[in-house]
Amino acid sequence: MAEDILLEYFSRMRWLHIHNKPELKTLRKKLRNNSTSAEAVLWIQLKQKQLDGRKFRRQHSIGNYIVDFYCPEEHLAIELDGEPHFWDDGLQHDQRRTAYLNSKDIRVIRFENKWVFEDMDYVLKEIKNHFKKH
Repeated sequence: MAEDILLEYFSRMRWLHIHNKPELKTLRKKLRNNSTSAEAVLWIQLKQKQLDGRKFRRQHSIGNYIVDFYCPEEHLAIELDGEPHFWDDGLQHDQRRTAYLNSKDIRVIRFENKWVFEDMDYVLKEIKNHFKKH
């Protein structure tokens, strides 16, 4: 019993150590208040546990990176990509970020912004396909 309590405690401390670092709070808030139109539209579908009862966080930091959306239950990050992500610098940054997140047992799925507007059903279906428990 005591071992279980200690394991849970250390698990939570590990989570707190890399998630939503206090020094990134101002930047996270700025990003939430200035979200892209694609982020705003997808958030309408994800907020308040609307997608299969999963809780999503918006502009959630993990380490020194801020992801567009994060589902703690699924260890799943969702990124919406606009034009800057398609240039060499953006692609390299995204590869580093994905490698870091994967090293923390977080899966990353990416969608081009236009898919949110052109085929929301596809985007939501793909997100659900990445849930561990259907």
